[in-house]
Amino acid sequence: MLQTLAPAINDRLDELTASLVDVCGPSLVGLVVHGSAVRGGWSEGTSDVDLIVVLNDDSEALLAAIGPPLELARFSARIEAMILTKDEIDRSADCFPLLYGDIARTSATIVGVNPFKDLVISDEHIRLRVEQELREIRIRMRRVATDMAGNPHFGGAVEHKVKQLRSPLWALLRLRGQAIDDHLEHVLACAATLYGVDVTPLLRPREEPTAAYTTLATLLDAALDDVDTWTAERGNP
Repeated sequence: MLQTLAPAINDRLDELTASLVDVCGPSLVGLVVHGSAVRGGWSEGTSDVDLIVVLNDDSEALLAAIGPPLELARFSARIEAMILTKDEIDRSADCFPLLYGDIARTSATIVGVNPFKDLVISDEHIRLRVEQELREIRIRMRRVATDMAGNPHFGGAVEHKVKQLRSPLWALLRLRGQAIDDHLEHVLACAATLYGVDVTPLLRPREEPTAAYTTLATLLDAALDDVDTWTAERGNP
């Protein structure tokens, strides 16, 4: 049972687990929950429960068989499942270093084994993904400004971008030797000290959307400069 979840959601998760164990048999390697349901911040009615179904066999027949219980869990309890095979987790760690690293750090094994726990992810793969995600946020922010400036939902859109920043910024700070947990408030506080940016508006973007937007742009630019510096220090092109 996950203590962060409401009892009814835990019941649905238990039902799904039983169904998958029954249907998959030895093809089921493990069920792993990650995200806000484990880290904290999960909210009933607004948050998903992020579940990874790890299989040895991803045949069409097996996937069709687990479809109904997964669909029921999705619509009745917002349990969103990602289906991976055990072999591809090792082979794709270079493609998804932040996601897989996040799962390795903050997850709960519901049944079976958690293949993410023993993953080895290189700093260079982390650096590349950090830059990709930071640049994507920076680029998409411009559309937020062009499409929503003056809109009542502008603050909510900025808040969404701030939340997206948590994972890549935490990973960058870790590359810089900052030993902090990955909660958003701690990540922003550490970045504020390291980059000399007052991040106060980012803690209440819906109240001060324009100030939050400007602050987020400043923080992202500082972080991207730091990525370039980290790369140059190691002699990478």
